[in-house]
Amino acid sequence: MFSLTSYLTLIKRHTHILGFGFGLTLASSFGQTYFIGVIGPAVRSSLSLSHTEWGTIYMGGTLLSAVLLPWTGSQIDRFSINRYTLPALLLFILACTIMASAQSTLVLLAAVFLLRHSGQGLMNHIAITTMARRFHAERGRAIAIAMLGMALGEAILPLIAVGAIAMFGWRTTYWGAAAALAIVVLPAIAWLLQRSNTDATAGTMGARSDNTAKTSTAPAWTRKQVLRDRTFYLLLPGVMAPAIIITAMFFHHLNLADAKGWSHAWITANYLFYAITTVATALLAGPLIDRLGAARLAPIMLLPLVGALLLAALFSSPWVATAYLVLAGASSGLCQLSVSVLWAELYGVTHIGAVRSLAFAFGVFASALGPVVVGALMDLGFSIELVYMLFAVYSVAGSALIGFALARRRRLAYKQRA
Repeated sequence: MFSLTSYLTLIKRHTHILGFGFGLTLASSFGQTYFIGVIGPAVRSSLSLSHTEWGTIYMGGTLLSAVLLPWTGSQIDRFSINRYTLPALLLFILACTIMASAQSTLVLLAAVFLLRHSGQGLMNHIAITTMARRFHAERGRAIAIAMLGMALGEAILPLIAVGAIAMFGWRTTYWGAAAALAIVVLPAIAWLLQRSNTDATAGTMGARSDNTAKTSTAPAWTRKQVLRDRTFYLLLPGVMAPAIIITAMFFHHLNLADAKGWSHAWITANYLFYAITTVATALLAGPLIDRLGAARLAPIMLLPLVGALLLAALFSSPWVATAYLVLAGASSGLCQLSVSVLWAELYGVTHIGAVRSLAFAFGVFASALGPVVVGALMDLGFSIELVYMLFAVYSVAGSALIGFALARRRRLAYKQRA
């Protein structure tokens, strides 16, 4: 059951490390699709790109990120969190400066790659991996708290970006992002890391000395073992669905608004409801996952997304934007939390950096496909409503596969114990 007291107690005992996770997921916003998607139309206009060209550049940069992420992500198992996090933040600052100064498609590709890799990829990877390692019985709640940073970013930064672009232009907007990371985020994260060892029950952060890893009852799967596990591949289509669909949704939200007759300000203003629902769902699901396990919630995590897609496909009234983003936010909160905990439940935390970076790389790859596929279909004359209907069908199939995979895993475990 949800208990605000349990969250407040957890925050009081682990203020700095939870603040560290929150800060990184908030900072990741500058490399997330919900931010870049708002910048996208201005970038396309500035560099005279078609929907397909911009989508292809975005896909290319994201795919390069996915290729590299299994290696860069696994290094978190080798280095201390301090030595891993600060260079990743410096790379993120560099990414924002390159984006702000991009004058050609080649430089734009490099900027997108660095933004997606350091922002969407490493910032979230560090935050969630750290929470998964540091916490065991309270893992669901810890990850839910860390996820609040991205929810806050989803709520306020796209709307701020719309205003900033209107007043200053998209380049100045990204110069501002670089400045915020360098002046505010980097010193704050360094301070939180320094102070985290004073938290109650603090231990040394790092793969080789993590206390949670020693006490976890889950098996310590290596990445090679995971790659030979059929359950992993059965889970992937459903697990990747949010990355494919929600990324494409946010990337093309201004196109959806145009198709429905909504203003750009109206749909971006409704991001607040998306973020609130994401937060509320994650906070409610956190204690439930700690009590029942992520495997119980994972098979239903895509169902609100199905409802969101059908609403947007079938109706055009202004209220649909709100209901659509509320349902999408509910699914996002369930998916982010359930999947993050699921890998630790299935494969343990000893090699969680390598395992999670592998799964996350598939997700990044999927997120690269969504925008360009939707852009190409629109260039071919497909309506965005039809695309959303196809996404709804895919989500139903993904849910069924998750349910089948986890039921199969339970049967195998029962046979091994018998």
